[in-house]
Amino acid sequence: MLVWPGRRYPLGATYDGVGTNFAIYSEVAEAVELCLFDADGTEQRIELREVDAFVWHVFLTGVEPGQRYGFRVHGPYDPGRGLRCNPNKLLLDPYAKAVDGDVRWDPALYGYDLAHPEQMSDVDSASFMPKAVVVNPYFDWGNDRPPRTPYHDTLIYEAHVKGLTWRHPGIPEQLRGTYAGIAHPVMIDHLTRLGVTAIELMPVHQFIHDHHLDEHGLRNYWGYNTIGYFAPYHGYSAMGHLGQQVQEFRGMVRALHAAGIEVILDVVYNHTAEGNHLGPTLAFKGIDNAAYYRLAETAPQQYLDYTGCGNSLNMRGPQTLQLIMDSLRYWVEEMHVDGFRFDLAAALAREFYEVDRLSTFFEVVQQDPVVSRVKLIAEPWDIGPGGYQVGNFPPLWTEWNGKFRDTVRDFWRSQPVLAEFASRISGSADLYQDDGRRPFHSINFVTCHDGFTLNDLVSYNDKHNEANGEDNRDGESYNRSWNSGVEGPTDDADVLALRARQRRNFLATLLLSQGVPMISHGDELGRTQRGNNNVYCQDNELSWVDWDNVDERLLDFVRGLTAFRARHKVFRRRRFFTGDPVKTRDATTPVADMEWFTPDGRQMQGTDWDSDIGALAVFVNGEGIRERGRYGERQSDSSFLLCFNGHHEPVEFVLPPGEYGEKWQTVIDTSEAVPAGQETLGAGGRLRVLERSLVVLDRAL
Repeated sequence: MLVWPGRRYPLGATYDGVGTNFAIYSEVAEAVELCLFDADGTEQRIELREVDAFVWHVFLTGVEPGQRYGFRVHGPYDPGRGLRCNPNKLLLDPYAKAVDGDVRWDPALYGYDLAHPEQMSDVDSASFMPKAVVVNPYFDWGNDRPPRTPYHDTLIYEAHVKGLTWRHPGIPEQLRGTYAGIAHPVMIDHLTRLGVTAIELMPVHQFIHDHHLDEHGLRNYWGYNTIGYFAPYHGYSAMGHLGQQVQEFRGMVRALHAAGIEVILDVVYNHTAEGNHLGPTLAFKGIDNAAYYRLAETAPQQYLDYTGCGNSLNMRGPQTLQLIMDSLRYWVEEMHVDGFRFDLAAALAREFYEVDRLSTFFEVVQQDPVVSRVKLIAEPWDIGPGGYQVGNFPPLWTEWNGKFRDTVRDFWRSQPVLAEFASRISGSADLYQDDGRRPFHSINFVTCHDGFTLNDLVSYNDKHNEANGEDNRDGESYNRSWNSGVEGPTDDADVLALRARQRRNFLATLLLSQGVPMISHGDELGRTQRGNNNVYCQDNELSWVDWDNVDERLLDFVRGLTAFRARHKVFRRRRFFTGDPVKTRDATTPVADMEWFTPDGRQMQGTDWDSDIGALAVFVNGEGIRERGRYGERQSDSSFLLCFNGHHEPVEFVLPPGEYGEKWQTVIDTSEAVPAGQETLGAGGRLRVLERSLVVLDRAL
């Protein structure tokens, strides 16, 4: 092995066929050592003598993919000034493309003396730390092409790599819980038959399992505890941990793309796994603490925390911004992913203390020629003051619409929310239209990983998180759920029928609303977590999808719904409804592109929106789609009448007058798992909609 000066960019370990270049940034370092590890754990240290613009670098000939390594940073240790260098601590490379091993919890992992936190620990941590791995950058992508599905045609499926595949009987055991399991033909077949166009994977960046969970025999199942922003989590690899996880992940992306399915990653750039001032020293703290973290100005030994996880990344620091942007570009260019969902994205907008829509991070993303072209989805809140920012992100970004979730839940539990319900299902123009945004800027969802499953939403009034070991204190207590009359499991046939209808109501509302629908994995199957609404630490049967107990009737219903949505462009509009009259083919009187009606057939107005009876109908005019197809042709669609009855009793709807349609045909009725047949009614006819049901009628031309 020859030691050459190397170069300062790119950061991390870069193999070129001859050897590997190593580069790491630290402004506070006085010396940096590269540590190479043999298979038996023997450590070889090499001092990095070259430094340019605070980047320490070296090139080693003969160092090939599979080589495990880490860094030791010498420098000042003075927490009172925000300085935490400690050469006794082996540090992960922030730019590591792969990581081997998990943290083995021991006092040696902490950068300070546990008895005297102001003093530096002199205990070596190497034997307890995972190691970074040099990876092979080459991969045969073949004819891989990103699907680039337009937002308005997108159907997102939020999924957990392990939870979705671990119990699937059609996937070989050795592939369950892995990237290869997601790419298996039976899983791709399920996604395509469901109409999914994008799978949104919960965190796959390298993460660690928290100390307090490890002590109680639990694990960080969700993975929102990132320590490596370039490395796919090794625990989801079937092929190995010495770089094979990178190739396996790429193979998964290639297979999904071949099926027309995009890959979106749930990313956690708001905090790291190192926690607060009492947390372990694993990487960033020991490399350059103040460069990577927001420190309290009057007490730099403390961390500002807008995430509830102990620290917040320093979005004012150029090195942190470079780290995030380098990571995003890497996943797009080298791993071929199609977009990102940003966890607690409001924290990324805190350039100072308030959420700033025009903060540096968003400006950098806006001008980036790579990142600005993929799907960017914000979780538009954090736990800091003013952190709930639904509707306030820049136009390039779409958002998880928490208001859609809350309003739809309220409607179907018979709360008086007619006006807001109308706004949410028509695209939330009140949140997005003024900024020149479109309906597809709203990512609509009723459930997600955080909270009840759909089955539990209609089966429990209260959370039941006792298994988490926190005396049921964790998790959201206000879920807007309704147990349909009995808490939890029951044999009551009437309650079970109502719950099944409510599941269909939620899914039909989601898939027939304007915006981008997102389904949480397993909801289409009837998955339950037995009332636990915070399974972040439950890596077991409580959280895994049970493929042996699938609600086949529900699954068929959802497949029918997604196919119906795909056939009808009126439910996938690129622009908001305007209410303007549009001349149709079969009527001499123009009618609006959308119109709201009371159950007795009158146009909604004034105090009608304050009704305690949660029932209304909406006419959507398919011929009012003022859009052209790819080749310039005018496109139109059928027109529909959607009759929503969220009331606890049946409601009789009077159909609109003849200018809206002379004949109507029932095409969806959520009161039935399997429609009994199509009922045809004339203008002004009467339709009895059962309690808590949705009926969709197609205007028969």
